[in-house]
Amino acid sequence: MTDALLQDLWFLDTIVIRDELVTVQAAATTSRAECPACGTTSTRVHSRYVRRLDDTAAGQRRVVIELQVRRFRCRQRACPQATFAEQVPGLTFRHGRRSQSLQTALLQVALMLAGRAGARLAGALAAPVSRSTLLRLIRALPESAPTTPRVLGVDEFALRKGHVYATILVDIETRRPVDLLPDRTVETVARWLAEHPGVQVICRDRSAAYAEAGRLGAPDAIHVADRWHIWKNLAEAVEKTVVHHRALLHELPATAASHPAPPADGSLPASTEAGPRRTGRLSDRIREQHAAVHALLRTGVALREIARRLGLARNTVRRLAHAADPDELLVGKWTGRTSILDPYKPYLHQRWAQGCTVARRLFEELQERGYSGGEQVVKAYARKLREAFPNSDPPRRKPSTRDVTSWITRHPDSLDEDQAQRLKEVLARCPALDRTAQHVRSFAELMNNRRGHELKGWIAQVQGDSIPALHTFTVGLGQDLDAVIAGLSLRYSSGAVEGHNNKIILWNQRCQAVCLCITSR
Repeated sequence: MTDALLQDLWFLDTIVIRDELVTVQAAATTSRAECPACGTTSTRVHSRYVRRLDDTAAGQRRVVIELQVRRFRCRQRACPQATFAEQVPGLTFRHGRRSQSLQTALLQVALMLAGRAGARLAGALAAPVSRSTLLRLIRALPESAPTTPRVLGVDEFALRKGHVYATILVDIETRRPVDLLPDRTVETVARWLAEHPGVQVICRDRSAAYAEAGRLGAPDAIHVADRWHIWKNLAEAVEKTVVHHRALLHELPATAASHPAPPADGSLPASTEAGPRRTGRLSDRIREQHAAVHALLRTGVALREIARRLGLARNTVRRLAHAADPDELLVGKWTGRTSILDPYKPYLHQRWAQGCTVARRLFEELQERGYSGGEQVVKAYARKLREAFPNSDPPRRKPSTRDVTSWITRHPDSLDEDQAQRLKEVLARCPALDRTAQHVRSFAELMNNRRGHELKGWIAQVQGDSIPALHTFTVGLGQDLDAVIAGLSLRYSSGAVEGHNNKIILWNQRCQAVCLCITSR
């Protein structure tokens, strides 16, 4: 209980505890109150009523204060507030159904955990509230006037992807959102910049709209092109080059088989033919029963008596007695029989030797050749081939355009041995891609080491080479050359290339800025 409550209240029925609820009945004892409208002190009581206030929990029990308060008459005739209710400092506030201490605690929970998570924690603290209540507490906080950032990040985000886009403004130095604009037009962004003078650096993508807005709204600001978008544009140019030479991506077929192949006559090694079961519960049970039956037979016990002692059917005992070896009972009745797949086994062996080991594809090819059996038969035979020829692995998947583009644009240390070897083979078969990879590595070193002053020399080298997609990329760089050079030289950027974290922080801030709206929906 707060000190203000002890000083300004007297208890009526002290404290009532019922199950998990603690009820405190009290009344205010001050003789006067101050009008909230005009500030006049009044002693004239108009009426009394009881307010129910939730307070912080006591001993994991919910606490409710039933507070009897008075309504006073304002002495000023001109005051629009004819009557007003008294407030207990430190305990109550106008239109509040919680004590000030509980209100402060719930506000901290809302700021730390927001909606559903905060509601779960409040319930565990015996102060149940809904997620909407916590969100309303956050919305009721006064908004502080944002200061104009020195380094401003400008980027777009989708309110409805492909249809409606808006603009987010972020303080790059503090990694905090500054404002949200309803669209991404030149007029809206330029107006905001003109109304907030003091922006010295603008970090943006290579959008012509944001570039024009920066020139109109902040003509003295330095434009910094986002490194993440620059690298993305370069990767798109590399992909176009790879698509142009995709005929050379496929590996040459092997001249000689390096693994044993199935025989052409359709036969399999004897080790793969069906034989008696050697393991399993059925095999163990039959071997035990066979041994027990023959042990009793050697002592002269009749078959009927053996069946009674072992709890077996007489026909089962008869089969066990007539079998000299249990393996005779463990061989399937279809062993040695012809199969509907036999005429097609030479073709299966041929395709297996060529590297086609997918049972589904083999089944479809057999159907084209008149096979009328089921797919499970082909799958079972494919399993036998894998057991008989474990080294006949299928050939490596042919590298796709996206694979080669990724290998060229990634750091060499991030490639495993197989990827590095396959990239080396592709570059050896295609000199144009080899030269493209060299240009990409040079640009990566230039960007990572912030040597933007060398960009013009790199552009001259690319233009002297016959790679059309890279030529188009350099033309785009030339249209925004100053911003690109600044992006490759300065430490400011809203992209993820520098340390792989700046772009992530930007997106996190964007999510925090709109999560309140999304959660409330």
